[in-house]
Amino acid sequence: LLHLVGLSGFERKYPGELSGGMQQRAAIARALVTDPPLLLMDEPFGALDALTRDYLNVELLRIWHATGPTVFFVTHSIPEAVFLADRVLVLSARPGRVVGVVDVDLGRPRDLAVMASPRFGERVAEVRQLLERHAQVPV
Repeated sequence: LLHLVGLSGFERKYPGELSGGMQQRAAIARALVTDPPLLLMDEPFGALDALTRDYLNVELLRIWHATGPTVFFVTHSIPEAVFLADRVLVLSARPGRVVGVVDVDLGRPRDLAVMASPRFGERVAEVRQLLERHAQVPV
């Protein structure tokens, strides 16, 4: 799994000796060690810089393709949700409830170039419209 997540050569390092992105990859490896059918991820890349976050999104898709669990990914980033997902569930403010579902028809495999496509922009706009329609504060 360390090889799969790109951490070959860092087997003997402690988490404090790894970068933020490497720590997230180590966390993914730990989560996958039991071969779970479902992987729950709550804002795993939220504290990372934009370039590292994009890189890890691509890496997550690669790892998911190689291992196959269903991934339930929570994010506040609309582009990240659309890039990673086959289906985006849009939640309302408190109390959180599903107010819409957007099917993402971008095909696979995906790379960052998909973000420049008109279809990507349409799905991002669709999610944003659902959020704005159900937001208690301006989005």
